[in-house]
Amino acid sequence: MTETEFRQVSDTAVFGRVAVLLGGTSAEREVSLMTGQAAHAALVGRGVDAHAVDATGDYINALIDDGYDRVWIALHGRGGEDGTVQGLLESLGIPYTGSGVSGSALGMDKLRTKQLFEGIGITTPEWALIGSEDECPAVAAKLGCPMIVKPALEGSSIGMTKVDRPEDLVDAWHEAARLGSDVFAESWVTGSEYTAAILHNEVLPLIRISVNNTFYDYQAKYFSDKTGYQCPCGLPPEQERKFGELALRAFRAVGASGWGRVDFMCDEAGLAKVLEVNTVPGLTSHSLVPMAAKQAGIEFADLVWKILETSFVERGFTADPIDSREDNDAA
Repeated sequence: MTETEFRQVSDTAVFGRVAVLLGGTSAEREVSLMTGQAAHAALVGRGVDAHAVDATGDYINALIDDGYDRVWIALHGRGGEDGTVQGLLESLGIPYTGSGVSGSALGMDKLRTKQLFEGIGITTPEWALIGSEDECPAVAAKLGCPMIVKPALEGSSIGMTKVDRPEDLVDAWHEAARLGSDVFAESWVTGSEYTAAILHNEVLPLIRISVNNTFYDYQAKYFSDKTGYQCPCGLPPEQERKFGELALRAFRAVGASGWGRVDFMCDEAGLAKVLEVNTVPGLTSHSLVPMAAKQAGIEFADLVWKILETSFVERGFTADPIDSREDNDAA
C-alpha cells in the first residue's frame, strides 16, 4: 500500500480561509473549546486567515455562506470525532484535517476497535461486553478485579470507572450506560502507561504517563498538576522503536490518517497492550501531542500548521468547495 504523502505548505495564502471547528455539543465540549482556541490562536499567529466556528446552531450554513476553503477540526467526542462532521464536510466538498469518515468512526468506537485488534493480532487487554445489569456477575467472574468499565463511544475518560470489588460493577455499568452507548469491562493492566503521537505518518517520541489518581481520568488528563509526563520516555531505543511501530500499525488498522495518538499499557512482563486510537487528540496545556512534538523539535504553532497540511489529502470526493458554494448561492 502506498503511504499518504502530505503536502508541505509554505505560503499561508495556499490554505485560503480556514474554519477552526470547535466546541460542539458532545460531553467533551469543554476540552474542544480549549483545543480549538489554542489552534486558532496559533494559526492566526502564523498569518493564516483562520476563524473560530462553534459547531452549534446553524454552523453548517455558516461554513457555506462565509466561504471557508478548509476546516481544522478541533471537535472531540461524538458528532465531531466519529465521522459525522467528516461526512458532512465531504458532502459539502470542504477539505478537513485528520482522519476520514471510516477511520474517525472506527477510532471513536472503543469496542469495535478492540474487536479489530483481536482479529489482526494486536494485543489488547482482555475485555467483556456488558449488555445489562444481569450480566455483571458473569463479567466479574471472567475478568476478576480490578477492572475498568468504559462506554464505547466516549473519550477523555468520560464515564469510566475502576472497579475494585465485584459488588461495585453494577454501579459502574450504570454510570457508563447512561451515556447511551455499548458498555464493556476491561481487565486492569498493572504496568506503565505510554502514548504515541503520530503526525504525517511518523511516530513522535513516546511519552510515559504517571498519575496519582486511580487511573488517567478526565481530571488527570486536563487539569491536574500532579500528573507526571516523561519524554523522552526512558525506554531503550530499540524497545521504543518497536512500541512506535506497534502504535503506527494500530493507527493504520482503524483507517486513521494525518495525525492522532495511540495509547497503550506495558505490563509487568514487558508486553504492550493497545488501549485505543484517538483521531482528534486534545491540544490543551496538559495535552500529550504537543509534548511529543516539542521533544521532536516541533513548536506548537508548527504542529498546528502541519495538522492543517493534512487537509490536502484526496478523500474521494470531487466537488470543488468554491463551486459548491456558488451552486448553493445560485440555488
